[in-house]
Amino acid sequence: MPNKKPAEIQDLMHFLDRCPTAWHAVEEIAKRLKTLKFEELQEGDAWKIKPGGAYFVRRNGSTLGAFVVPKRSPKSMRILGSHTDSPSFKIKPKAEFLKENMLMLGVEIYGGPLLTSWLNRDLGIAGRIVYRDQKKRTQEALVNLDSTPVVIPQLAIHLDRNVNENGLILNKQEHLAALAGLVDPEKFKKSKQSFLETLLSEQIPMHSLLGHDLFLYPLEKARLLGQGEMISSYRIDNLGGAHAVLQGLSQSRQPHDEMLKMALFWDNEEIGSGTAQGAGSPFLSTLLERITISLNFSRDDYFRLLSSSLCVSVDLTHALHPNYAEKHEPRHQVLMNAGIVIKSNAQYRYATDARTFGLIAGVCQDHKIPYQQFVSRNDLSSGTTIGPIAAHLLGIPTVDIGYAQLSMHSCREVIGSKDHEALSTLLEKLLENPSDHARNR
Repeated sequence: MPNKKPAEIQDLMHFLDRCPTAWHAVEEIAKRLKTLKFEELQEGDAWKIKPGGAYFVRRNGSTLGAFVVPKRSPKSMRILGSHTDSPSFKIKPKAEFLKENMLMLGVEIYGGPLLTSWLNRDLGIAGRIVYRDQKKRTQEALVNLDSTPVVIPQLAIHLDRNVNENGLILNKQEHLAALAGLVDPEKFKKSKQSFLETLLSEQIPMHSLLGHDLFLYPLEKARLLGQGEMISSYRIDNLGGAHAVLQGLSQSRQPHDEMLKMALFWDNEEIGSGTAQGAGSPFLSTLLERITISLNFSRDDYFRLLSSSLCVSVDLTHALHPNYAEKHEPRHQVLMNAGIVIKSNAQYRYATDARTFGLIAGVCQDHKIPYQQFVSRNDLSSGTTIGPIAAHLLGIPTVDIGYAQLSMHSCREVIGSKDHEALSTLLEKLLENPSDHARNR
């Protein structure tokens, strides 16, 4: 019989199921922070930050920064960073077209999804819309159309006889449109509402749809694999990291005497972070300045705080693949359920250096948290994270950590259950102990 799900794993799976897009993830995070008595701030308001207070602020509805102010003037700072987006297919602004009696939706590729994993699946539509209500006022709303699935059908093997030998070749423009339904072409052309407007009107009374940020997502729920030792789901990269960051902050909710605790949930990491709400934006630096201004810091005080800070970038990495072991660095093969992973790269595609590596390893050893080391093969390019971006913009010591997964960027990814629990514990301990901070010298 499968093992019973620990409470934290149950909560992770619930979190994954409720967050099909970055906007839904931030909404869920905000709800949870409010239950913990975090006060929401608005970027356009004047802030009055109080010692011992807990706050959060959103940007674009898809990025969120939360922080707990110490009881006294902060002398150190710990920042936990993750991202809210995942590779997917974004519905084009003018998406609908006909192929005979088949209603199709044109999509753009967001990030770097494993394209073939999206074929022949029941796909929902979720995201943010901007619309005019019945009084013609402009409104925004989050939507999740999960009862009218679409599908991206694959060509049958009878029409592509060598696909299993040669591999599937997809033209991104011609072969990835989603089949939304079968219609009468003449009636469809005479319809006053678009297909999307018709579906959305069933959830939200609207006069007209003005714009949308809508994505496809697989409808399968998160579930346990094996005897409960693995989890399979969409968006584990990086909602697994975001959930662990949220858990770490939640478990260390009480203000420290002198350490500022922060958690960042950025959007758009999968497309390079170069947006107004990405890690490459001024969001974090502006947030820090507004906090320290409210606490009557001088400019010198601000720079001293940065020198006593640590940023922990939390993202996932590649587990040893049982069928492709040759794709991994032989002496750095990380395994699922073998502990958290500290990631390094000589080109600083990950921000870890000896100091920050040693800090994390030391905390793991002190609390008996298993850990592993990851680097890529020299003949394969490495991925990257928000870590190097945060380090570059703020000039603070940074480390890249996470845990191992299979099928990264697939619409169905796999992790080890114990690794998630280990990561959450580590992040909680990092926010409880400010003595092991790294200093620039």
